[in-house]
Amino acid sequence: MWNQVRKLQKNRTVKYGIPMLLLIVGGSFGLREFTQIRYDAQKIKKKLDPALEARVKNKKQSTILQEEYEKVKDLDLDGWKNIRGPRPWEDSKEQQQAQLNKGT
Repeated sequence: MWNQVRKLQKNRTVKYGIPMLLLIVGGSFGLREFTQIRYDAQKIKKKLDPALEARVKNKKQSTILQEEYEKVKDLDLDGWKNIRGPRPWEDSKEQQQAQLNKGT
């Protein structure tokens, strides 16, 4: 019997292969647990304060969109001018002066 144990201890598959497989399979289960902790923590962080959540739920999406429309309605979208920004190798102050001189 001790002979068989010694033979198994010298066998390369038993000596290197089985520990490697245990490491891979055990690591997989360990990583699953750690990632689950990560996602659970993110869920907890995303929860809002109950008072704030009640205020957010009371507002409807259409009223928010109406407010944004009122802000944008008065903007002059037809009278804009396309101004090129400076290239990385150009001096920005010179470009600004050139754009001002072109406009007048």
